Amino acid sequence: MEMSPALLNALEKSLADWPVKSLAEAVPKLSDRYRSGDPARNGTFTESLRDVAAYAAYRLPATYAAVSSALHAVFERRLDFTPHSLLDVGSGPGTGMWAALDVWPDIETITLLERDRHMASWGQALAASSPTPALSQAHWHAIDITRSWRENPSDLVMASYVLGELPESRQVPLVAALWEHTLEVLVLIEPGTPEGFKRIRKVRQTLIDRGANVVAPCPHQGTCPSDWCHFSERVARSRIHRQAKGASLAYEDEKFAYVALSRTPARPIAGRVVRHPEIGKGHIKLELCTPTGLTKRVVTRMDREAFRAARHLVWGNVFPPDPSPPS
Repeated sequence: MEMSPALLNALEKSLADWPVKSLAEAVPKLSDRYRSGDPARNGTFTESLRDVAAYAAYRLPATYAAVSSALHAVFERRLDFTPHSLLDVGSGPGTGMWAALDVWPDIETITLLERDRHMASWGQALAASSPTPALSQAHWHAIDITRSWRENPSDLVMASYVLGELPESRQVPLVAALWEHTLEVLVLIEPGTPEGFKRIRKVRQTLIDRGANVVAPCPHQGTCPSDWCHFSERVARSRIHRQAKGASLAYEDEKFAYVALSRTPARPIAGRVVRHPEIGKGHIKLELCTPTGLTKRVVTRMDREAFRAARHLVWGNVFPPDPSPPS
């Protein structure tokens, strides 16, 4: 997956004046800080705009890919959903709003909550160059989401890579607050680690108990049958992305776990591919999550229609495909 041309252009311009060597030196420390969960001296995870530039160079493309993938899954199951307002909580530099506008260009009002002033400053500068008013005129609020807070409810609410940065005791209360602010759809995204999935599974059940309807990725409302459900997006690396990470490959695979829930039931699906399809000679092995649980299916050439559809499947796709997919 590649970022939208508008975001890629804005990102490259924002990084143009930063020496690649300087960014590369900041990446390991910033990465260690995020993994350990220990903030910098100022109480946030960045100490300077250089930290944010390094973050933008090495993490923004992957975050965009994960958010975009989750939002497209929502779009496919809620064709009737046309959000006009977005609330992004723990927004970082605003990566999620760019992905959301690419899926739903009719979004008019965007509110972002980000207490890290360096992240917010970078995000505002990044969006200022956009000709899209919703981006350039987005409302940024410096709010500590670990405490009580209130904003106007929005059609679409997101929190990506946020829960894992909070103490466990604050995760469910935050999700409850997010649901209270959700007029229609809430999307939660975490790293695709076993720990990240456990957080998603826990809050998924919490919100189902509060009356939420699962939109994606699950094809059912029942207890999650998986010990580790996650997905993957291949991210195209730009030149500066490769240099900042000291990487040689032109791509990387971003693994993530997510759940999307809504006030309104989504259109049903028969199953979702939850692992890379195994393509053999004359057959394709699929691992699916279905309304009755996890199952394995082998599609052969004998079933021409199913085999033709399975040949183009990737991890995360719906199967069998919808007979009249969205444009």
